[in-house]
This record gives sequence, C-alpha cells and structure tokens, in this order.
Amino acid sequence: MDAFKIIQPPGWKPPKGYANGVLARGQLLFVAGQIGWDGQEVFHSDDVAAQWAQALDNVLAVVTQAGAGPQHIARMTVYVTDKKEYAARRREIGAAWKERMGAHFPAMALVEVKGLLEDRAKVEIEATCVLPDPPPAA
Repeated sequence: MDAFKIIQPPGWKPPKGYANGVLARGQLLFVAGQIGWDGQEVFHSDDVAAQWAQALDNVLAVVTQAGAGPQHIARMTVYVTDKKEYAARRREIGAAWKERMGAHFPAMALVEVKGLLEDRAKVEIEATCVLPDPPPAA
C-alpha cells in the first residue's frame, strides 16, 4: 500500500475541498490548533481569510519542521467563529489553500464555535500528519 489512499464509498458524490476518508501508514505527527497569528503571537489582520492563510502557514511550519510536507496531512479540523463570514470569503480562503496545499485535500471537518481562546482569533486549524515509514536500511 502507498503511504496514503483516499477512501471514497462507491456511488457517493465527490466531496469538494476534502476527502471522506484517508487510509495511511507511517509515523504520526499531531499538530496543535494553530490560529491566525505569527510565530511571535502577533496578529497582523482581523480578516478571516488572512487569518486562515496565517493559521495554515503555522500548521505547515510545524509539518515542515518534522521533515514532512502538505501531502502528509491526513486530517484537519478547522474551527471558525463565524460560518457566514467564512462562506463569504471562500474564494480567498480557497486561493490561500491552493497556494499552500495545492490539490491535496485531507479528511476534514469545519466547525463553527462561539469563540476561541484568543479573542482576536477567527480560525483555528489542527492537523494530523502521517509521515511514511523510512525505507529499510540496505
């Protein structure tokens, strides 16, 4: 089996922007919820699309530090404080996704929440990555 296999039940409509299931094998990396501030915990925008992009950058910084890339993200949970604001900015959010993740769509859930721990945060993204097992030593 390859490191990742998308699972799609027969007859189901294809999902848009996520996978219904991902079968993976390898070392696990759990990325804590990342919000729309930079590495110094400074917000540069109160715009949900800008915060989405920054939160995704933060997730990818952790993933990269582990020696992985966007293609190793198997699942994400995204929390937003306003689903209507999210829906209104889907085009910009989609562009930020494409720039960072390409056409890789992990298993995902998006949940509207009353608030996040940091008052200015409008989005939080957590992820689980599966890094392929290293090849056996020769």
